[in-house]
Amino acid sequence: MFPTFEEIASWTPDLLGGLSISLQVTALSLLLGIPFGLLLALGVLARNRTLRIASLLLVEIGRGAPALVLLQFIYFGLPSAGLTIESFAAAVIALAWNTGAYTSEIIRASLLSIPQGQREAAEALGLNRTDELRYVLLPQGLRVALPALLGFSILIFQGTSLCFTITLPELVSRAYEIGSNTFRYFPVLLCAGALYACISIPAACLVSYVEKRAGLYAQR
Repeated sequence: MFPTFEEIASWTPDLLGGLSISLQVTALSLLLGIPFGLLLALGVLARNRTLRIASLLLVEIGRGAPALVLLQFIYFGLPSAGLTIESFAAAVIALAWNTGAYTSEIIRASLLSIPQGQREAAEALGLNRTDELRYVLLPQGLRVALPALLGFSILIFQGTSLCFTITLPELVSRAYEIGSNTFRYFPVLLCAGALYACISIPAACLVSYVEKRAGLYAQR
């Protein structure tokens, strides 16, 4: 039932290739999604009603629709409207949207957690709203949000497993392909799960360390 050493050796190149694609999708989704989340958070907090409603709409769709539905919509739905996107780009767009929607709430809550006295001090120094955001609110808010953002990054990495549904040759897709050729689904999926764990567990330890450091900083 469990994989032999020879099987693991023969599967490893394909599985590592799939893991590489999963990590690439994760990195690009976070690289695009977190700044998008910051923009959405600022949009939700904006005084302009139109901007606020548009931002809320993007956030609610991104949070309300499962990542799988976003993937299917972008990869299979948009071609019916004349816009064809290859699987890698579709995966990045869908997961970046999902990332932006969720992280916008994390960032917004972090910005709102900053004591009112900090804002009053910025006004007393004569800072305009842009400088107040740049020099006072964002540095403190992002420090508060960092542990939660890192934790969500792990979920996005694990969420790349959904991309096998749009024919992206990531880790799960490679595992299924090997399983269909060898009929050894259990051991190959066990190996794929071990690779996910090799990334997720150290990342979770990093999140715990950052949370402790953030807690020590908050106590000072």
